[in-house]
Amino acid sequence: MENENLNPDSFFIPARPAVYEEKIKRSVFIAELEICNDEKQARDFLARVISKHRDATHNCRAYVINGTEYSSDDGEPSGTAGKPILGAIKKSGLTSVMVIVTRYFGGVKLGVRGLIDAYGGTAEKVLELAGRVEKIKTQTLEFSFNYNDTGIISRLLEQNGAENIFYEYGENVKVKADIPASLFEDFLEKISSTTLHS
Repeated sequence: MENENLNPDSFFIPARPAVYEEKIKRSVFIAELEICNDEKQARDFLARVISKHRDATHNCRAYVINGTEYSSDDGEPSGTAGKPILGAIKKSGLTSVMVIVTRYFGGVKLGVRGLIDAYGGTAEKVLELAGRVEKIKTQTLEFSFNYNDTGIISRLLEQNGAENIFYEYGENVKVKADIPASLFEDFLEKISSTTLHS
């Protein structure tokens, strides 16, 4: 699924973890999906799955996290497992996601095409089950201004889609807010021109 939203700060992550299981020619394929915000979380998730499926033949996997892509065939023929899983993730348009497909071999060889279809197909199913939620890339900004500028500053924050706004009142007003990343530089200029002319 392509990212249909034209907002440059918009991205999508899974809505929830998910598990999907399918039997293909006597082999059991178990696809598990986890939301992972960094590579440590991905390693921890992999360790849990390997521990749970100690007697499995393969634990093939892929992730897309912060623009980094990774895949592993874990002993399957090169390009038949990790790449199809990664392809399914990229097609979904999700980030902050890892999919591990565990295989219990059932005695029947699937061949290259069969493996690609099995790993890619089960990955697609678990990605569908997980759903997706939209997130906005932001940058955090902290600055101070005098009380006279409260109205204009709060309007600027609102107009620029700021989130998580916190005010602290002392000699001046301090504000901390998350600004959509694509508007950040422009917002800084607006703030400096406003506070300079106050």
